[in-house]
Amino acid sequence: MEIVINLMGGLALFLYGMQMMSGGLEAAAGDRMKSILEKLTTNRFIGILLGCVVTMIIQSSSATTVMVVGFVNAQMMALRQAVWVIMGANIGTTITGQLIALDIGAIAPLIAFFGVAMVLFLKGETKRQVGEIIAGLGILFLGMNMMSSAMMPLRHSDTFINLVSNFSNPLIGILVGAGFTALIQSSSASVGVMQALALSGIIDLHTAVYVLFGQNIGTCITAVLASIGAGREAKQTTIIHLSFNIIGTIIFTIICMSTPLTDWVISWTPTNAPKQIANMHTLFNVCTTIILIPFGYKLADFAEKILPSEPQQKKDGLLYLQPLPKSNKLIGANAINVYQVSDEIIHMMDVAYENVQDASKQLISYSSDRCDVILNREKQVNKLNEAISEYITTALSAPNINANVSQALGAFYLSLVHLERISDYSVNISKQAQKQAENKLSTKDLDMILHMSEMTMHSKDYIYDLDAIKQNTKKLHSLIHTWRKEQIEEIKDNAMDSETGIMMSRVFNDFLRINDHAEDIAEQFDSIEVDLHENEIEQEPVPAQ
Repeated sequence: MEIVINLMGGLALFLYGMQMMSGGLEAAAGDRMKSILEKLTTNRFIGILLGCVVTMIIQSSSATTVMVVGFVNAQMMALRQAVWVIMGANIGTTITGQLIALDIGAIAPLIAFFGVAMVLFLKGETKRQVGEIIAGLGILFLGMNMMSSAMMPLRHSDTFINLVSNFSNPLIGILVGAGFTALIQSSSASVGVMQALALSGIIDLHTAVYVLFGQNIGTCITAVLASIGAGREAKQTTIIHLSFNIIGTIIFTIICMSTPLTDWVISWTPTNAPKQIANMHTLFNVCTTIILIPFGYKLADFAEKILPSEPQQKKDGLLYLQPLPKSNKLIGANAINVYQVSDEIIHMMDVAYENVQDASKQLISYSSDRCDVILNREKQVNKLNEAISEYITTALSAPNINANVSQALGAFYLSLVHLERISDYSVNISKQAQKQAENKLSTKDLDMILHMSEMTMHSKDYIYDLDAIKQNTKKLHSLIHTWRKEQIEEIKDNAMDSETGIMMSRVFNDFLRINDHAEDIAEQFDSIEVDLHENEIEQEPVPAQ
């Protein structure tokens, strides 16, 4: 019983350390994942390197793959880009086994102490987040040491030795490896357990090799679970991940059964059983990647054939706002939230300004049909406001959210009010036009309306340039001030009736309010430190089929 308790405690520390590292990376760089992807997934080899490096930092291919599932689901990454990152993640996950084999765990307490000291005593959010990653690494290896110590007594248990001896059967070994890894959702941890058994002298590489192959299949379960409830593209990503590991397992099982590959790997480090397991794990993933690089796009095509994509459906005017993958290992949630909300804010702005444009047309040539269109758009804006507000509220309560993301989401939240009011003022203008539908405006009044409309639409164009929008708003205020004085003189001279004067005065106010709200939005956007401008990711050209 004591062995089981210590083993479970060690495994818990191992997984918690991994979770700390993922959380530290998310807090430190999660909001920059989108820009990193844009720069580093332009071709297959750099994409593989990206997946490898990220996985090496967080010691979890599952977390990297879940990140990819989330990005594909949010349309931040193309399926054909995801292939390379997944391949790289499978290589990066082998570093854990290599570190264990090098006995890094001997200095694990020092690593954990150094990381905790950074978290507690250093100033600066980024330094503390890096400290969290380092502390997580130390805790991970403390858990590994605890598991190794717990398993030492098992080398004297004939029952347990007889049990694990069955692992040398390819089918049993693969099923055990896949099942155990799926249960704990970490191939790094399950490989670490195998290394602990090897260190205790209970198993050797001949016994462990097929379990090792099965572990690569079992690690896919995390991405599969994360894709539940996500879009078809996210599920296609998990098919690619599964295909990669199943193909690799088939190839290496055949090779190990028909050649002395296992003996060859043992000969590299004949006295270091944990190192033998780490080397076979590395060999499996590196060679599988090399073999499948030429067929990367074929894997994507296969996934699309198994699970064809569906046309994107709009729901209440929403274009994106896909739910985040349901996984506590998700990295990049900050980037996904900012990306999706940014897109929806721009979409909501487009709808609101379509109302502004149509409301201006109503003043020139009133149409009851156009009035209905404006009212329907107003309802759509209200639905968008409600849905985006709810999404932002949930995103702001997420763990590991950093200051930049919190500020960006807060700015988006405040911008929603201004966009909703812009649409409201458009409805007001349309109502004023309805009252004056039978009265023809003078050529001068029509010119004023056209000028106000053009300047107001320019405010939308300047939404990312605070200085430009301020100048535009200031100019419009000055022009309307002049026009008001001219109207007063026209009313005095009976050149304009009072009803038209009141209508024009109200229209002036509405256009001014619209531009004031646009300036407020520009101020919010100007305060955001994450990139809002580029939503397209460059992709490596897909070769002709």
